[in-house]
Amino acid sequence: MRTSRKLTVALACPEGTWPHPDWPAPDDPYVGQVVQLEAPFKPPEATADVVILCCEDPSAPLRQPWAADVPVIVISPRRDTETIVEVFRGGAGYLVEGDYCTCMLSSAVVGATVGHTYLSPAACAALREGARRMPTGGEAMERLRSLLSPRERQIMELLSTGLGAQEIGLRLRLSEKTVRNNLSNIYAKLDARGSTDAVLRWLGAAPVLRIRECG
Repeated sequence: MRTSRKLTVALACPEGTWPHPDWPAPDDPYVGQVVQLEAPFKPPEATADVVILCCEDPSAPLRQPWAADVPVIVISPRRDTETIVEVFRGGAGYLVEGDYCTCMLSSAVVGATVGHTYLSPAACAALREGARRMPTGGEAMERLRSLLSPRERQIMELLSTGLGAQEIGLRLRLSEKTVRNNLSNIYAKLDARGSTDAVLRWLGAAPVLRIRECG
């Protein structure tokens, strides 16, 4: 995925704690500059394409009224299901500290600008583990997954990491139109309102309501 210009990131992170002082690299194809916001963190006065919120507990600052239409990516050591679900439902991506590289961070930033919500592998795993611990959670997840074809399950695995239809198509060697048609079928089968709802159901982090049986 390429953008016509390099992106500007507003960094809401306690001074001196940002672990990537050399990011973005001069040859980063996506991100051009990072602007540090001063505490208490408020919406950036200058134009920013994405806000990265780096903190121990993202719940309170995530409710900050960030500038309209500016996507947020959360970076936190927290990997409990409740925190990750709250962040994801709020429309923000979630990267667990130590669970990503700067290349993934750049991809998450550019993806956020076109509506893709990234979850790092540990964030996905935390949601699945939380679902398994729920009474009958594992059974409910298996029943839900059984509604999907093998191809649809492949697509959901990729969608849950924040990839969009175009990237999924490239991974699976499918046209973007085919992927979107599959996604429409998936949403209908899972009774999901859209991609965020579908991912939460797929990862077992949302109640499975009115599941439609195949056939």
